[in-house]
Amino acid sequence: MLAAVAFLSVLDVMLKLLAAHYSALQVSTLRGAASLPFVLAPLIIRGRLAELRIRRWDLHLARGVLAVLMMTGFTYAIRGASLSNVYTLFMVAPLLVTALSVLVLKERVTAGGWIAVTVGLMGAALVLRPTSHGLPLGAACAALGSAACYAVSYVLARFMAGTETPESMVFWFLALLAFASGLMAAPSWQGIASGDWMVVLALGVSGALGQFFITRAFVLAPASVIAPFDYTALLWGAMFDWLIWSTTAPPATIAGAALIVGSGLYVMLRAHRPADRLTADVPMALPADPPL
Repeated sequence: MLAAVAFLSVLDVMLKLLAAHYSALQVSTLRGAASLPFVLAPLIIRGRLAELRIRRWDLHLARGVLAVLMMTGFTYAIRGASLSNVYTLFMVAPLLVTALSVLVLKERVTAGGWIAVTVGLMGAALVLRPTSHGLPLGAACAALGSAACYAVSYVLARFMAGTETPESMVFWFLALLAFASGLMAAPSWQGIASGDWMVVLALGVSGALGQFFITRAFVLAPASVIAPFDYTALLWGAMFDWLIWSTTAPPATIAGAALIVGSGLYVMLRAHRPADRLTADVPMALPADPPL
């Protein structure tokens, strides 16, 4: 899981580098298209293309729409804000899943779960503080919108787990992302500069390796053990911000991140306590749901 988060953080660095020169929709297209060969190749080598069979087109298409909104919003956000700030806001996604689990999945959430959601949102407010060091409004809205789309996609994937394979969910998520974003980006498409092709290649490789390691992590250990390591993305984001863009997180962002991470850890760990399964604060983690 640590390796997965590291590679996915590298992927986000590549996204931010590309976002400085290309539109959010074009970067989203490159994100989906660059990883598709690395997802498809192992299936071809192993003769497992049948795993891509679709049984619920409607749900795949819905996740495709969410993929475009999520990736475009995330790309737009990291163009105008630091990785650590965007990561911090994106960490509210597990808390949004908690709320959605009540509305969509009719699951019961304990009082402690709702308190955790409230504390996490307070942390997000700290990150969004209206000062010269806070996030630009557009970037903040894009990051929160992207997190909301991820949460909805996560809940939707739980409906699909009974009929669709993990391979089909990952492949069609990326394929629909590349196709739909590409159609919308086509009128204003910019030619890829020769020096940026290596960045696109790194985008595909880091995304494929991140997906491989996160899937292996869920195979080797329970979700309750490995899911909290996702928060190490904040450390990678802060490091890359400092090394590449000479940006450091202000104290208020660090305090907000602590509240969000603390509440998220409470929600995830409590959800996997046997005594609390009937009133879990958050659904079980699903490795088939592709991360950013």
